[in-house]
Amino acid sequence: MLQGNKMHSTVMLHSSLRLSYRFAVLMIVALMMFSSDTLSAAIAPQAGRSTVPLHVTTGKDQGYTIKVLVRREGSALMVDLESMARALRLSFRREAGMLVLEEALGVSGSSCTVMINNNFAKVISMDPDHPNRIIQLQSAPSSIQSRIYLPVNQACRLFTLWLDREVVYSYSSGMMNAWLNGKRFGESVGLVGLVKNEEKLSVKGGESTHAEDVSTVITGIEIEKRANGVIISFLASGNPAQSSLLKPDAEGYVYFSLEKASCDINTLSKIYSGGVVKAITPKQFAEGGLQFTVALDNKSFEITSVEFHRDEKNNRYVLYVRSNADVQEIRKKEIEQQNAQVISRDVEKWKLNTIVLDAGHGGKDPGTIGFSGTREKDVALNIVHDLGTFIAQKWQDVNVVYTRKDDRFIPLHERGKIANQSGGKLFISVHCNASPNRSAQGSEVYILGLHKNKAALDVAMFENSVIRQEDNFQEQYKGFSEEHLIMSSMAQNAFAKQSTSLAQYIIRPVDRQSSVNNARGVRQAGFMVLWTPSMPSILVEVGYLSNPEEEQMLRDRQVQTKVAYGIFKGVQAYRKNYETISKAALAE
Repeated sequence: MLQGNKMHSTVMLHSSLRLSYRFAVLMIVALMMFSSDTLSAAIAPQAGRSTVPLHVTTGKDQGYTIKVLVRREGSALMVDLESMARALRLSFRREAGMLVLEEALGVSGSSCTVMINNNFAKVISMDPDHPNRIIQLQSAPSSIQSRIYLPVNQACRLFTLWLDREVVYSYSSGMMNAWLNGKRFGESVGLVGLVKNEEKLSVKGGESTHAEDVSTVITGIEIEKRANGVIISFLASGNPAQSSLLKPDAEGYVYFSLEKASCDINTLSKIYSGGVVKAITPKQFAEGGLQFTVALDNKSFEITSVEFHRDEKNNRYVLYVRSNADVQEIRKKEIEQQNAQVISRDVEKWKLNTIVLDAGHGGKDPGTIGFSGTREKDVALNIVHDLGTFIAQKWQDVNVVYTRKDDRFIPLHERGKIANQSGGKLFISVHCNASPNRSAQGSEVYILGLHKNKAALDVAMFENSVIRQEDNFQEQYKGFSEEHLIMSSMAQNAFAKQSTSLAQYIIRPVDRQSSVNNARGVRQAGFMVLWTPSMPSILVEVGYLSNPEEEQMLRDRQVQTKVAYGIFKGVQAYRKNYETISKAALAE
């Protein structure tokens, strides 16, 4: 009986093990399927606009990661060339039907021009000793919602061949990588597409042709409305073509013809509304001729003349269509255009496009040290890095400048110079506070000014005492006295209102659920780091390391990130208000 029970137990055990093994296998398969689906969902952008990360290596242990706009068109992942150029810190400009990219990675630099629906990109070197190049693309750039896209592998290939740097896309990780700190890893590609007799080369619909076959390619059409008519510009590339103009017939049709020319018929077929020009229709002839039919509204407008001019400098064919003019209306339009240009320049001048972040202390100057050993220089640097990350992620049009990115000692007067030389529009200095009163807590924001009370004076004196650690500080700060503070404060008066406004906005969004963010208000004192920046400037004391509870919170990275985000929310509110007021003032 005992032996039978033992055999029965053995059978039951084997059966249980088989069930456990099957269950384990099923679980592993399910996890693999879940991981695969999750990974695919993370890597593959959804249909429409999305982003992929691009990591750029600029030197040893130096670089950054930024998101680039992409689209999913069927099975193809398309990259926005403007967004990719911006991520690589290249400049660019849009022209009709084309995108001109410019770089300065070398001594002289070069430009690369890509055209919509054209399989050739043209590289022009600014160094006369380096010949120009033509790069052939497997796919022609596409225009989607006013942006120019290339498949991701072709976009990486284009920048690799042009810049002679390694730019690749990993399908497994869904990430692009670019190495800009040296020539590409393999053999140099800097001579790919070398053009020896450039004047004989043109491009047409993705095929190379000779000048005797096609003289010019019409790449775009621009219309500039005037009070007394319109200016129609046909943008061209290649050699000049023989051209002719037939003036309007009874129906208002104008015929503009070119010999040995071509264009993209679909792209350049235009229909307009509410103006002198109703439509422009191109027609390609078998023998190589190209004719544009320009339909004018001669019933609503009295057309007085149509003239033709060849703009050799800009390689354009220009039609001037004149109609009866209202002189007063012309003058009014001219004044409006002049005002608009002035406003545009002023808006660009006052645009908040550079923010300077200053992490207090550093290197041999630890700043305040809490009872648990928390150093002010470390807390300030972490918060500044987090704040800079928020700004870079949210505002790609804003340049972030750091007075220090690591644990190094930067003299106070050098911090202001860095801010001024970078063209900063805001200066934010981050510190931690200390007090003999261990119960003192909360954040404070200071602007430059005379000390209104002893507490503000004590804080300023402590922060200013760092100058004694600087070399030759007696000579460097000679003349920095109470009188100099008054003069600096008067110079900062131009920014006093903006500095106060910024300080108030930064105080407001701070989360008051913890004592570390119990804001104590906006104050003014003679901080030497605020004396030299020629821009709205503030100093943020994020909390008291002399308070044991606040020290424990301030050494927590999550709390530091939360404090940085609170500061960012304040800057965000300030920027919105600042730009609204600036635009309203300029419009008056």
